[in-house]
This record gives sequence, C-alpha cells and structure tokens, in this order.
Amino acid sequence: MLFQDVFWHSPLDMSISKGTEDRLLSRMEVLGIKESDLVEKFILGSGKGGQKVNKTSSCVYLKHLPSGIEIKCQQERSRALNRYRARAELCNKIEEQLFQEKSKTQQLISKIRRQKRKRSKRAQEKILTQKRQHSQIKNLRKSTES
Repeated sequence: MLFQDVFWHSPLDMSISKGTEDRLLSRMEVLGIKESDLVEKFILGSGKGGQKVNKTSSCVYLKHLPSGIEIKCQQERSRALNRYRARAELCNKIEEQLFQEKSKTQQLISKIRRQKRKRSKRAQEKILTQKRQHSQIKNLRKSTES
C-alpha cells in the first residue's frame, strides 16, 4: 500500500487534502526521500487522552534509514494526520541538515533563551552605575528652595 493510497479520503474524513498531500510528496522527492527508505510503525500513544489514546495505535514512528533520523508523532487523533505530520517533520529535519541552517522555530527558541538568560555581574554593575549617575543628574536639577 502506497503513501498516496492511505492519505486520500473523503472530504468528510478530517484528513489531508489531495493538494496538501501532493505538495508534501513533491517536497520529499526534491529532498531525495523515498518511501522505500522509510521504516514506519504504528505504536500505542501515551499522555493525555485517557483510554482512547491507550487503546489505539495512532502514534506514528518513522525512521529514515539513510540519515538515521527518527520521528515520533502523536499530535493528532487520526493516524493519517499523524503520518502526514511525521513526514513533514522528517522533511524539515533533512532540509535543516542539508542546508545546515537553523529552522525558524529553533531560532525563536534560542532567541527566547537569550532573552531569559540572567545578566552577568559586570553587566548588572554597569546598569546600576548608569542608574546612579542618572539619579544624581536628576537630583542636581531639583530646586533647592525649602
């Protein structure tokens, strides 16, 4: 059974549209990802969702043999959507390896980390001295009338 055969369902089945699937398949082709190079397993999910998650094998495990990249996807309840998302994530990771660029999400994460990072002692001292100087200047501007 081919990847294409599984993805195309009726519009009532909250699945992937044919156009979206075609875009992903063309992206995989450009990146040199073949279906024969993928090992795909469906495993029991875990986490939030209660009994339904624990009973159904909707979690997708995907391994790209040439690169050794492993992906586990359980974002959606539907197996078809998880298959799509796992392949899209695989494309992102391989693209990242090929172009050796940080993805936008990784750039955002590192930016947030830098922003939250604690200031060094020297930087804190510098800021405090500037504040003190500014305070002294303001005090000089005050009127001395009492």
